[in-house]
Amino acid sequence: MKFAHDIIVRPLITEKSLSATSEKRYTFEVLKTATKPEIAAAVEEVFGVKVADVNTMIMKKKPARMGVHAGYKKAWKKAIVTLTEDSKTIEFFDGMI
Repeated sequence: MKFAHDIIVRPLITEKSLSATSEKRYTFEVLKTATKPEIAAAVEEVFGVKVADVNTMIMKKKPARMGVHAGYKKAWKKAIVTLTEDSKTIEFFDGMI
């Protein structure tokens, strides 16, 4: 059984994601095995908002080097969550702008 705090790994804070908050679109790193309905339910439970749409994408692993050692950064899943018009905003992101 997946819990809401296990599904949402962390919020993504970038210039592009912060500019989308004016349109009530928020970006999160989520559990790789989470589905769109699970992500929507987790965001609604944790932040107390109403979710209209969820878009997901798998971010592929990228090569990384640390001196002479070569390896890869991990693959992860990104979710862009759009809230309904009558929903309140997520307060965590309001403090960033």
